[in-house]
Amino acid sequence: MLQDSSQDKRPSTAASTELPALGRLPGAKPVAVIDIGSNSVRLVIYEGLARSLTVLFNEKVLSGLGKGLAQTGRLDGPAVESALAALRRFALLAKQAGVEDVYPIATAAAREAQNGPEFIRAAEAALGREITILSGSDEANGAAHGVLAGFHRPEGIVGDLGGGSLELIELTGGGLGVGITTPLGGLRLRDLSGGDLAKAQSIADSHVSSSSLAGRGEGKPFYAVGGTWRNLAKLHMEQQGYPLHVMHAYEIPTAGLDGFLDAVVKSDPEKLPGIAAVSKSRRALLAFGAVALRSVVRFVKPEKIVLSALGLREGFLYDKLSDEERAKDPLLESALELAILRSRSPQHAREMVDWSRRSFEALGIDETPEEERLRVAACLLADIGWRAHPDYRGKQALSIIAHAAMPAVDHRGRAFLGLTNFYRHEGSLEQQHIPELESLAGERLLKRAQILALLFRVTYLLTASMPGVLDQFKWLQDPRGGFTLAIPAALADLIGERPEGRLQQFAKVVGQALRIEAR
Repeated sequence: MLQDSSQDKRPSTAASTELPALGRLPGAKPVAVIDIGSNSVRLVIYEGLARSLTVLFNEKVLSGLGKGLAQTGRLDGPAVESALAALRRFALLAKQAGVEDVYPIATAAAREAQNGPEFIRAAEAALGREITILSGSDEANGAAHGVLAGFHRPEGIVGDLGGGSLELIELTGGGLGVGITTPLGGLRLRDLSGGDLAKAQSIADSHVSSSSLAGRGEGKPFYAVGGTWRNLAKLHMEQQGYPLHVMHAYEIPTAGLDGFLDAVVKSDPEKLPGIAAVSKSRRALLAFGAVALRSVVRFVKPEKIVLSALGLREGFLYDKLSDEERAKDPLLESALELAILRSRSPQHAREMVDWSRRSFEALGIDETPEEERLRVAACLLADIGWRAHPDYRGKQALSIIAHAAMPAVDHRGRAFLGLTNFYRHEGSLEQQHIPELESLAGERLLKRAQILALLFRVTYLLTASMPGVLDQFKWLQDPRGGFTLAIPAALADLIGERPEGRLQQFAKVVGQALRIEAR
């Protein structure tokens, strides 16, 4: 019998039918930053102004406004035309995306060039709005705010390497230090040195060694911001055979880093091992980025380099958040957003946070504050893979979580979050499924990922991922030894062979005698 198609409520694929964008957060209004830098002009549209920013659209044009500025004092003519064409395009793209709040900002090249004011007038005409020209101090503060947006309570030295300048600023629990700017951006340093890398090193050493931040990095991380440094890190990651290809929060110990930087400075970039990971447009300035970083390592003396994918643009928007929004944990905000967009019940995910806390407390599983926030994030992410084929849910969820644009989590934490979800779907802990990531997590976090995953496996069989059930469960000390998972008598029929089997698997990993009973 033919089905009446008029009763089919599924979305139509006809182009004339407007479909709701259910993959975007409800109520979020797009906001954009147009960054007019010395090397690139970039448009980034974010889903909304929030503690955890999600990129909706991102495009850059390598106009090279700062090329030759050190010699001529003026913006290059063809570069200006390239930048203006990009700005006209970006204005239309922002309009098409429904962006009402567009924030154009300009940095070193436009600020310092003799014909900078003329260019800014033309750029404002192209965009139809006023451009904010940032001072060197503004750039340093913006980069520091970008690091605040992207990390959990960061402290250390922030360095933002652009095409025209390098900004440095100290970030402490008490706030920001005084930001300084130096003419060590890739394009500027190449021009000042006439392309001579030995002379470039001398120039960089002179500026960094005499700066107020010389020696201030001892025992602290150096947060590296900027495309050239990110591409240096890509190269380092490739050469190291690192298992997690995520730039944000990638860490490089400064001990032994000189050898890598020396090789970048002295070698033909096209012949460097792993150079395919670096876009061709970025290779010409790699050596000058290595020169600047070598000066930082020598004179600021940080303990390690930590890459930040968030910088001036995100810092500019972070500055516009209320104190209440700034106080939120960006990792947990990001995890909750994924739960809203992908889980069967975001409320159940939130209930899992409380249930896992009660379970850990009852069973005597201790946790540090950092482990607690990772557990909370793992609970919020626990059900985002449910639409995948059962045979691949674990691997797909692992990939999504480990590579997601989540801020404020280091790579150990990413490995923990991804593996928790992987084990939750796979069940088996006997074999080394993902040895590189398991090694990255470390023994303690790996054990906790297994504990939490097996708790999830018991819980989801008893709730079907639906809210309103978990708050009725409790752990009771059992006079026979161990603990009993007590569920209401009205839910007694939930007890069965599969939940019992999973409970015993959980009991084994926590080292406790566990039972399930209706009370």
